[in-house]
Amino acid sequence: MTTIRRCIEVDISRQVLLLKLADKVERRYTVSTAKQGAGELQNSGCTPRGRHRIAEKIGAGCQENTVFVGRVPSGEIYQPGMCEQYPQRDWILTRILWLAGEEPGVNQGGDVDTYQRYIYLHGAPDEVAMGVPGSGGCVRMRNRDVIELFDRVTENTPVWLYA
Repeated sequence: MTTIRRCIEVDISRQVLLLKLADKVERRYTVSTAKQGAGELQNSGCTPRGRHRIAEKIGAGCQENTVFVGRVPSGEIYQPGMCEQYPQRDWILTRILWLAGEEPGVNQGGDVDTYQRYIYLHGAPDEVAMGVPGSGGCVRMRNRDVIELFDRVTENTPVWLYA
């Protein structure tokens, strides 16, 4: 008996994340990828392309708008206006799906390693625009969307990012 697995596709050029079961789109989410565009190099601020997998799921059971620092809940709950109060912060909220590259030399190993670059699918403040590039490399999502996605996928779910 064959098990049909879910997979995630992120179209960087269209700023869309698709959750698929077999070849059928189950969910479509508007996202925000890197302001610097697509690219794999460490410290580039770009969203990496290629085959990935969810290496770790972080934040199960956390309250919506939980603020994460270093992948650990900080004890803060994001409130409207905190973006203006702390403009230097890169807000990682609610849930984290930490990605690992699956292609040696492309997005795995050396100075192109997605996991070592700390690239995530994660929640973002409601004030952050979706549908336009704006992140430092991660894939930002609305909090309600990342909760729904988090609950539908497992570690090792395939993720394909393309431009």
